[in-house]
Amino acid sequence: MSLTYRKAAEADLPFIVKLLTDDAVRVTDDRPDEPFHPRYVAALRELDTDPNQMMMLAMLGDETVGTIQLTFIPGISGLGTKRCLVEAVHISPAHRSKGLGTELIQWAIEQARQRGCSMAQLTSNKKRFDAHRFYERLGFLKSHEGFKYYL
Repeated sequence: MSLTYRKAAEADLPFIVKLLTDDAVRVTDDRPDEPFHPRYVAALRELDTDPNQMMMLAMLGDETVGTIQLTFIPGISGLGTKRCLVEAVHISPAHRSKGLGTELIQWAIEQARQRGCSMAQLTSNKKRFDAHRFYERLGFLKSHEGFKYYL
C-alpha cells in the first residue's frame, strides 16, 4: 500500500505535536500535553494561509503515519531559482523501516519539481546519524554547514 497525503488540520495537532516532540534531539519549549496551545494553532493557520507552505500528513489507508512541511523559497541566485526547504520529516515509530520515509521524501521532491524548484534542501541535527545516512542514500549531499541563532 502506498502513502497518500493531505493537508494538516487543527484536529491533527495532537498527532503532529507528539511526533515532533518525541523525535526532538534537543530540549525545546514544546508542550506535547497541550497540542491545541494557541501558538500551535496560530502556526498551523499561518502555514495554511501561505501559498508557499505545505504542512502535510502522510496517510497509510485511513491511518496517519507521518508529517512533512515544505516551504517554497524564491531566490535570486541561480538565475532566480526556487528552492524547496524540507522540514518536519517524521514517520511514526510503528511504521519506520518499511520504506515510508523514502516514499515521503520522493513525494516531497516531486512537489518541488512541480513548483519549479531546482533543489530541495533540508537540515538534520548533527546527532541524527541514521537520518544522515537515510538522506545521503536518497541522493542528498552534505554540501553546506548549517548554523542557527536561537532568539
